[in-house]
Amino acid sequence: MSATQFLHTKKLHTEVRMKDTNKPKVVLITGASSGIGKACATHLGQLGHHVYGTSRRAPETFTIATISSTITMIYMDVNNTGSVKTAVDKIIAQEGRLDAVVNNAGFGFAGAIEDTSIEEAKATLETNFFGTLRVCQAALPTLRQQGYGYIINISSIGGIIGIPYQGLYSASKFAIEGLSEALRMELKPFGVHVVIIEPGDTRTQFTANRQIVEQSKHNPAYKEQFERTLKIVEADENNGVSPEMMAQTLARILNTRKPRLRYPVGAFDQRNVGLLKRILPWSLAERFLMQHYKIQQ
Repeated sequence: MSATQFLHTKKLHTEVRMKDTNKPKVVLITGASSGIGKACATHLGQLGHHVYGTSRRAPETFTIATISSTITMIYMDVNNTGSVKTAVDKIIAQEGRLDAVVNNAGFGFAGAIEDTSIEEAKATLETNFFGTLRVCQAALPTLRQQGYGYIINISSIGGIIGIPYQGLYSASKFAIEGLSEALRMELKPFGVHVVIIEPGDTRTQFTANRQIVEQSKHNPAYKEQFERTLKIVEADENNGVSPEMMAQTLARILNTRKPRLRYPVGAFDQRNVGLLKRILPWSLAERFLMQHYKIQQ
């Protein structure tokens, strides 16, 4: 394709995006059976978007439940490439397009990094990072050929700062941040927007579903400190913001022609963690974090 043809095609894609910004979109949301994913699916469905929410809890059939005329739950295991491809292909076959992908599926292990087995570390990255990568790779050919679309990756405040005793979860979210930065630049020429939502502490079932590193249940070197810090983490989450805040942010992004890369969501101090990390000397930021999590200095 010549430079002239490319620019003409890009102009046409831009005109299509401008005309269609406020129209109902076909949106795929992973991990939509609970928490942030469920809130996002419900909110977008109420706004009239055609939402396909995914879950591993669903039977291995394409359509398991139509919650409303615009929300359908489907089976997808983000840890399985074939499962991801099958679900994405069927959505596209049914709808004829895919306007947005929201990568939300994930879970967390809590425990000391020294105690975390390689198997536990791999399980965290398999879902949180490689699951996101699989979904992106399955959806991208269609988004690219359309010349428009959104990939919205749900990161975390733990993707901006390393949270003690959540080290592997933070590592998986740091990886999402780097992936998203690079992918955003790669996809700009094709009119596809890549966006990161960075939730702070949020009231969801994530807290109850968090898994504990097996060795950290017993290792006396960390046990007392780990349990003290985990109680603070859980209290912060249980007193956090509603997942509906993420849903409202997502809806605004889908109606934005030129969205920013990052959208922090949560309490004021958590929304500004990235700024404070850039401004403050790390020694000072570290001291604040250790004080908050009651880690002896």
